[in-house]
Amino acid sequence: MADIQSLPGFREFYPEERAVLGHVFEVWRRTCRRYGFREWESPVLEPLELFTEKSGEEIVRQLFNFEDKGGRQVSLRPEMTPSLARMVGAKANGMAKPIRWFAIGENYRYEKPQKGRLRAFYQLNADLLGEAGPAADAELIALCADCLIGFGLVAADFKIRISDRTLWFKYLESKGVPEASATAVLGVVDKLERGSPADLLQAMSKALADIKVDAEKLLADVRQFAAIRSLPDLEKIAGADVAMQARLAEWQQLLSTIASLGFAECVTIDLTIVRGLAYYTGFVFEAFETGGDARALAGGGRYDTLVKKLGGPELPAVGFGMGDVTLRDLLAAKKLIPAYADGPDFYVMVLGNDVRPTALEDVAKLRQAGFRVEYNLRDGKFPKLIQSAETAGAKYALVYGGEEVAKGVTKVRSLMDRKEAEVPRADIIPALRAVLEEGMDAIMP
Repeated sequence: MADIQSLPGFREFYPEERAVLGHVFEVWRRTCRRYGFREWESPVLEPLELFTEKSGEEIVRQLFNFEDKGGRQVSLRPEMTPSLARMVGAKANGMAKPIRWFAIGENYRYEKPQKGRLRAFYQLNADLLGEAGPAADAELIALCADCLIGFGLVAADFKIRISDRTLWFKYLESKGVPEASATAVLGVVDKLERGSPADLLQAMSKALADIKVDAEKLLADVRQFAAIRSLPDLEKIAGADVAMQARLAEWQQLLSTIASLGFAECVTIDLTIVRGLAYYTGFVFEAFETGGDARALAGGGRYDTLVKKLGGPELPAVGFGMGDVTLRDLLAAKKLIPAYADGPDFYVMVLGNDVRPTALEDVAKLRQAGFRVEYNLRDGKFPKLIQSAETAGAKYALVYGGEEVAKGVTKVRSLMDRKEAEVPRADIIPALRAVLEEGMDAIMP
């Protein structure tokens, strides 16, 4: 038989690995709900037009797209923001604002698999729609930081770099660059940290081809502006420019709100962050690990025009995405991935067919009460069943032998320190809840 393996860039999860992924989902889900966000879901297969309308035809080379049996041009979703914009746009007029939604889903991009970047990956998306002010941006940045902290990371492990496309547009306008050319200039800014001087100058010259602005001078000015890391320095650059001063007042509100929420140490100003997608319209941000390869962990920003572009009403919006791949690499490096703990709460040891009906009555009762319970499906001796309980990953075993059943009790045995205690079968549910919460001392005589 052929040796059939999974496709390049796609992952398969054995139970131990799936438990870790479940842990990631749980932290994301718990944190978003603490911020009042509600979970939603979209189809994994969407019309191709949904993604080309948002990002342009050039996005197609990054997609798993094809013609389906109905002759429709479709694609596996590479991201969830377009689906969000479509779904919210369809019912926005009847929704209470602001809208706080989050989703956890698998996305697909046809690109070369490499460290931290696969063809199939899970991503958290969190979005707040219907609020145009900086308070909404601050809320999303705080949520992004809190999600990372939820895994045990501290502020020294990551930084959220904040920038502003609106401020860039106003700065470039003060240098004689109109909005029509500013997007191309921001494409050069996006490459400042990794492009060669010659390539950057060539790209800047191309961006300014239709206007009379000196490319070499503007490149120098752009470098100087992008190097600013504090609000006072930005205010010096703004000088008497009324438009820039007004925007910096919104910066002040953003940063003070983030500080009030307790995340000042997690953020920094970094104007080299402009986010490559042209639909971003205001504040943008990316979270990076501070050590190792300094890879990106999350990214997002404001996209006030997208809902309308996809057929909905005009609706301001801000959001971010956080993928599981680089996050999991960082958690592994920091030793923050919890041990595999997806085993049963209790393993019921049935010692003989004569006690099996009684033991199974309690198994059913415990499962109905919400406990995770396994038991031996065939008879076995005590040492073998203890081994089975440990292999299953249980912390506690419940012993059902002839003596225990005759006395109307269950023997609870800790598989960690071998402590044992008997509890009346009539009291088994509250007793075992106490064991899970407090340990064996809760039932020891």
